[in-house]
Parts: sequence; C-alpha cells; structure tokens
Amino acid sequence: MSISSNLTYFNGKPVVDFNTKSGIESTTQVYRIRTDYDKEDGPIEDLIDTFCAHPKAAEVTELVIGIWDFEGDSSASTIAKLLENKDKLPNLQYLMFGDITYEENEMSWIEQGDMTPLLNAFPKLQRFQVRGGNGLGFSNLSHKNLTSLIVETGGLSSSAVKQILAADLPNLEHLELWLGVEDYGFDGSVADYKELLDGKLFPKLKYLGLSNSGIVDDIAVALKGAPILERISVLDLSKGTMTDVGGQALLDNPALKKLDFINCYHHFMTDGMMEKLQAAFPEKIDVSGKEDSDDDWRFVEVSE
Repeated sequence: MSISSNLTYFNGKPVVDFNTKSGIESTTQVYRIRTDYDKEDGPIEDLIDTFCAHPKAAEVTELVIGIWDFEGDSSASTIAKLLENKDKLPNLQYLMFGDITYEENEMSWIEQGDMTPLLNAFPKLQRFQVRGGNGLGFSNLSHKNLTSLIVETGGLSSSAVKQILAADLPNLEHLELWLGVEDYGFDGSVADYKELLDGKLFPKLKYLGLSNSGIVDDIAVALKGAPILERISVLDLSKGTMTDVGGQALLDNPALKKLDFINCYHHFMTDGMMEKLQAAFPEKIDVSGKEDSDDDWRFVEVSE
C-alpha cells in the first residue's frame, strides 16, 4: 500500500494549501506549501519566499511542506530556501517536511537529504515529521526543544538509524520510526536498536514506535526484559508484518502489562493469537487490520 491522501489536520489544526492571492489569512489553520505539476504559481522556492514575506509569517507556529518537484529532484533546494527564510519564521514549532502522496511521488522515490540544518534553523521546534528515506540523514543532530520526531519511510537505512539514535535530544518524548523493508532501503537488524531498547537513550521518551517494519517479530522478541519498557507508556509496532511469533513474544513479556497502549494494527497473526492478546491486554491493544497470512509474502502497510 501507499499513502493516498495529504494531511487534513496537523497539530490539531486543519491543513489548507497556501494560496499566493489570499496569503496567510489566519494562524488557526496550518498552511501547506507545495507546487503543482504545471507550477502555475511558480516553483516551491518562490512560494516559500512569498509565504515568508507575508506580515503574518512571524506568527506562524505550524507549517507543512508538500511536493516540491514532480521530476524526482531532491529536497536540497527546498531546504536551502527554508534556511534562507528562517529569520522570518521565528516562532515555528511544528514542521512536517514531505506531505506527499503516491500520486505525487511514491514514498520510495522521494529524495531527501540531511535534516539537521533544517532542525538547527528552528530552535523552537517541538515536532518534526519527515517522509521519504532516500538520502535521509540526521548528522550530528542536537536539539534541546524537540519533543516529537517522526520519520516515515518504506526503508530506513542503518546509517540514518545510527544518526538518529546518536542524536542529543534531551526532551524527546515521542519517537516514531517507519523501518520498512529491504526492497526499499532497509538494511539493518534489531541489533541496531539495542541501546534504545536498553533504555540508554532519550531519558524522557514516553512513546516508542518501531513501525511499518518487516522485522517486527524480531523486535517483539528483543523487547523481553528491555529496560525501555520501564519508561514508555505507548508501544507502536503497527503497520508491520507481525505473525504469531511476535504475538507470542508480547504475551510472554510481563513488562508490557503496565503500558497504556500497544498498537499492533496491520499484522499477520491468526485469530487465535488475536484473541489471546486481547484477553491479556484488555482495552489496551489494537490488533485490527488483520491481513491474510502467507509465509511466502508478507508486506508492511507502506513501502512504495
């Protein structure tokens, strides 16, 4: 499956496309800056300039960046333009970079780059969400105010994972990584997450998402005795290829009992295992989204 629709809400506010004629009418809504196929309003760099030149730009706290190019070009020039205008967005706190549907560009084709300069440019950022794994990096990332980091990919490289887990994010509460599968760039293993599961990283973490993963069974097994479970309240293993192997590992893990919620949406577990999990974690687990089990072919929810 692929992502078929753009965001309609972001940080609890409705998302609307930025229109150069109407400008920034209200900060009770979130503006999405994106180009269109014919670039009738010009390239996205021009749209960013126009947006940031508006008198109300300094009041903007949320921003969504959509499709920047239909020819497969990287996000480099879009990032550069945001950096150029950073002083005109002094109160930006929530940023989604890459609100792109499969009709605009398949997620596996989105060409990203190093996100660290973008995060550094906006020190008040609390939430950063990015889509697309090709070329994605977070080199030497350090950010004191970031509380939520969401990385959506069909295949997250081990090099990007190492950079994320090496980041200095003392106030991070929500970490959501879409790991994906080998066919679309995933090249790691559960061993890449040992320090994270050992509870040595991100002291304020409350929400751990290792989702959209082809190795979710291995992750579920590795969570047995993991110190991180003493700290988090939500475990998100959704959108992956979990089978009864992973389900049994959850059943055999008493530390999960104290969590507020476990998300296993989209899986390949049997009806019997689903019933056992629902009985073990009443009102605290989502095992909806059952897919037909096939040992030869199991798929994550979002890959292409």
